[in-house]
Amino acid sequence: MKPTKLCALGLCALPAMATAQSRYNIVYIMTDDHTAQMMSCYDKSNVETPNLDRIAADGVKFVNSFVANSLSGPSRACMLTGKHSHKNGFTNNEHGVFDGSQQTMPKLLQKAGYQTAIIGKWHLVSTPTGFDFWNILPAQGDYYNPNFITMENKTVREKGYVTNIITDKSIDWLEHKRDRSKPFALFVHHKACHRAWLPELKYLDLYEDKTFDLPETFYDDYEGRPAAAAQEMNIAKHMDMAYDVKMYTKGVTKTPLAPTYESMIGRLDPEDRAKYDAFYNKLTEDFNAKNLKGKELAEFKFQRYMRDYAKVTKSLDDNVGRLLDYLDEAGLLDSTLVVYTSDQGFYMGEHGWFDKRFIYEQSLNTPLVMMLPKGLDARGDIEEPVQNIDYAPTFLELAGAPIPDDIQGCSLVPLLKGEHPKDWRKAVYYHYYEYPAEHMVKRHYGIRTERYTLVHFYNDIDVWELYDLEKDPDQLHNIYGQPGTEALTADLKKQLRDLQIQYDDPILEKYPL
Repeated sequence: MKPTKLCALGLCALPAMATAQSRYNIVYIMTDDHTAQMMSCYDKSNVETPNLDRIAADGVKFVNSFVANSLSGPSRACMLTGKHSHKNGFTNNEHGVFDGSQQTMPKLLQKAGYQTAIIGKWHLVSTPTGFDFWNILPAQGDYYNPNFITMENKTVREKGYVTNIITDKSIDWLEHKRDRSKPFALFVHHKACHRAWLPELKYLDLYEDKTFDLPETFYDDYEGRPAAAAQEMNIAKHMDMAYDVKMYTKGVTKTPLAPTYESMIGRLDPEDRAKYDAFYNKLTEDFNAKNLKGKELAEFKFQRYMRDYAKVTKSLDDNVGRLLDYLDEAGLLDSTLVVYTSDQGFYMGEHGWFDKRFIYEQSLNTPLVMMLPKGLDARGDIEEPVQNIDYAPTFLELAGAPIPDDIQGCSLVPLLKGEHPKDWRKAVYYHYYEYPAEHMVKRHYGIRTERYTLVHFYNDIDVWELYDLEKDPDQLHNIYGQPGTEALTADLKKQLRDLQIQYDDPILEKYPL
């Protein structure tokens, strides 16, 4: 069935703005696995992120920001193309290679006269296209003394901490390499806060005196939810003691990921390695002496996870501040849209988990804040549901460029102007594909409305789940099939089917609704 071009119930492909003053510069900052629970303008209980909060304070914070596929590479492909995974062809990390020959938002910005650059994490396997300048990390990249791939296809090892280096390179491009006669779009893609959460050395001691609150769902037993029970991302069961928890003695600790961990910290210079080992060796000695078991061990792993993740976030926040300060000092803020987001959310112990992938709230949600230039007057929280397929049409409209009909996202420009379109989308569509693979999250698709989540797990399983987010925000009680939910389920399935038709997802042919 031919897809219908809709944003919600008729909105989108708004007339492109073409006036000179509307050709804003764009600085798009994207992190990896940074979740709203670890960003203080969303949640003050864990960490303070004053520089990230500056973006929201001088612009807007989206409180219903979602991804289309909660996985790094696919999420990036959705952002670049404005299309769901089945349309851009990059459905999963395990076997995917992004087709760089296809239409992308950076290519369309170039066509509109913009200079484009991407620095940092790429994670799409193929060589970047649509960028006048690029300098990227190979694959996941490293935190310490990382390699970068240049446009000449040379691999260069850089000295330092990856978050600092990416920011240095971004500021250098802005100051020395860009064509000042053109508007620009700079994509700053950080490795942080990706596993295995290796801190900048100056922050090794940070958060060591903080005890993080255990999520209420930490000991979730997944009753009535076989797909949730089948995953392999449980902190107690699946976190590697060396790679994740860093309780490691060289030549002694034997875990599946210990060799990988050793190779990562082995990139440190000898003097820095000595500092690193002095800190974690003391923790390891104390840990070994306690011989923790059961819940004590699980909660120890949780605290180590939270502390290291928070340390990585601290360096990230510092560097966002450095970039904002440069833009301010260079007189660019009045003409530049600054976007901060992550490729998806992440579990910080909710349901006992780390990682992402599920349609459930913590990984479906992603932080999204924007510092707005003159002419875009919205301020404060934006409640309309938005998705990462919306970034491409937003940037194109702000560039005065036409939005191709095959882009599936919706321009956010009306929301950035302070408008509240009555026919804005009422639900978002989600589809996750990577199974069997790391963490063993089953394939699934679903819909998330203001109040409900409906999801179908498929492939080697056939399970439906339905959650009432008003009554059950933790998504512990699957009410699918319960008496009294028949009309609700039928309505949600109709909305799901409508979105599958709108987005032309072929899964509907295999599992008709």
